Amino acid sequence: MPVSRRSVLAGAAAAPLAVGALTAPAAAAAATTTAGGRYLIGVGIADVTGPAAEYGMMGYSMPQQQTAGIHQRTRARAYVVADATGRRIVYVNADLGALFQSVHQGVLARLAGHYGDLYTERNVLLNATHTHAGCGGSSWYAAYNLSILGFQRQAYDAQVDGIVEAIDQAHRTLAPGTITLGRGELTDASVNRSRTAFERNPRADKDHFPLSIDPAVTVLRFRQGGRDVGAIAWFATHGTSMTNANKLISGDNKGYAAYAWEHGQGTRYLDGDPAFVACFPQTNSGDMSPNLNLGPGSGPTENEFDNTRIIGERQFTAAKAAYDSATEPVTGELDFRFCYVDMSKVTVDGRYTPDGRRHTTATAAIGVSMLAGSTEDGPGLPLPEGVRNPFLDALAGMDAPIPQALADAQAPKVIAVPFGAMKPYPWAPEVLPLQILRLGQLYLVGGPAEYTIVAGLRIRRTIAAELGVPLENVIMQGYANAYSQYVTTPEEYDAQQYEGASTLFGRYTLPAYQQEFARLAAAMPSGTSVPHGPVPRDLSDDQLNFQPGVVVDSPPPLKRFGDVLTEARGGYRRGEQVRVEFVTGHPKNDLHRNGTFLEVQRLAEGTWVRHADDGDWATRYRWTRTFLAESTATVTWDIPASTPVGKYRIVHFGDAKGLDGTITPFTGTSRAFVVS
Repeated sequence: MPVSRRSVLAGAAAAPLAVGALTAPAAAAAATTTAGGRYLIGVGIADVTGPAAEYGMMGYSMPQQQTAGIHQRTRARAYVVADATGRRIVYVNADLGALFQSVHQGVLARLAGHYGDLYTERNVLLNATHTHAGCGGSSWYAAYNLSILGFQRQAYDAQVDGIVEAIDQAHRTLAPGTITLGRGELTDASVNRSRTAFERNPRADKDHFPLSIDPAVTVLRFRQGGRDVGAIAWFATHGTSMTNANKLISGDNKGYAAYAWEHGQGTRYLDGDPAFVACFPQTNSGDMSPNLNLGPGSGPTENEFDNTRIIGERQFTAAKAAYDSATEPVTGELDFRFCYVDMSKVTVDGRYTPDGRRHTTATAAIGVSMLAGSTEDGPGLPLPEGVRNPFLDALAGMDAPIPQALADAQAPKVIAVPFGAMKPYPWAPEVLPLQILRLGQLYLVGGPAEYTIVAGLRIRRTIAAELGVPLENVIMQGYANAYSQYVTTPEEYDAQQYEGASTLFGRYTLPAYQQEFARLAAAMPSGTSVPHGPVPRDLSDDQLNFQPGVVVDSPPPLKRFGDVLTEARGGYRRGEQVRVEFVTGHPKNDLHRNGTFLEVQRLAEGTWVRHADDGDWATRYRWTRTFLAESTATVTWDIPASTPVGKYRIVHFGDAKGLDGTITPFTGTSRAFVVS
């Protein structure tokens, strides 16, 4: 939730491929796919990690939360499926706070250059895990760049490049395979953080969620021939196990769950094509928190790193159980419908409104209670008194008046900032992408927002009824293709809790989504197309950035880059921590995307080989500015109990910027030590 529960104003490459081309084996295999459960399947994974130091993080909208290292790299995971008719769908889940419309537009432009009209906005669904421990600044809309001090090209490029690379890899690895569907429940990895609003819903809605959470775990199992190659495991819980005090990049609980599954299946991110790709996307998680004690970093334990691992493990365990029992074949054709809708101008038919009367949505605005913060997941903090935000100062229209008509249209919301009325352009998008993907009997509803569990339920019911399919076969895929805050039910909206105050387009936002998704669904059985709708803005040339860059790096007197400042001991036991400190340069000089800032190396038959890197759970890379242009890198390794006995060393890879702007890579190496 990039502006979620926060004070918005408080601080404030892959090589080109032949267009539409298949490899010869894949082309031959395409002719053998049938509606009986055989498809072409490909999986891919790539790095989307942004700058690891002095860079605004996305999620808590807290200006002081700037990156200072990496706990685990963030990644994009892609799945391509083709059926016998030649239709394809692309599904991508990325460890990001949000999948902004700018990134969606950038990825689609790149795919058009690679594949022509094979992969387009119609059949490509991009979504985010909603981690609050990743890099921000990739949106073209001001609301989501306030605390990051503007648009950040490095983060944007890392996200677009990584997503495209993951898709390219999935395309390249297409092979005949099967998909099966598994289901389960998980009741100890989420809690309803907005119970007051939830209780306002009708009994029929609340009875669907007797624990006031959505426990559904839905899993797809992907196989190529007789080999498992991937999984998608949907479950609703926020990516807020890491608190707003954390400054290490992390995929949060869902990132850990993916890592644990992939690592257990033999995937090593720096060793070529993955053996297995697992992702843990969100569904309707708008009011679902992983902080089980309803306090930041509280529950199941009082340690945020432990909570991240435990909530991640619980998702992995539930998903693996559903995966192991996934015996229902996914069969049938692929299909898709896509359109853009101006959500600020939708006239909603009485069939979808609580009172049965026609209503309209409103110009986007956030409410005062959004600025009040919360206790569940961690409010943002204001800048210290007297400190200005230059990005906010540079924006025109800050004092945009609130017309009475807009106040009435947003009631009972008390408007704090009229996002849609800001100048020179709105602070949040209003022309938004809506999408439905069909994968056999399963329907994915791609919505560009955070939907509460009851809001998601109502959309799913609407689509299931329109299509005449079981409710469980319709999945609400939130955080998809763009981001536009929250969507609550009209009843929840009236409570004006945080989620209601963040429902941008007024009380009838959800009914508008129900109506427009019903229109998409109705077109699928008949095989008819739907109008494209308005074209969203391209604001790529209208961006500001006040985040400082790197001027120069210099080592301390009598030291060189890569020198060891704090050395490893001669020996350690399993369970102990190795800590080594190096003279380093700024991580912005080279993101080391698809690489690493560190390696734990093991001596094997006289050769040093990589044992772990900065994508592993047991390692941490911390960067600290010590004096003007001087900085240190601290690498720690918590030696797992399963570590083989032997000789190890820590290696740091860094880059330094000279006075002439030249960036020079360097390496630092610790002494060898024994693990016993």
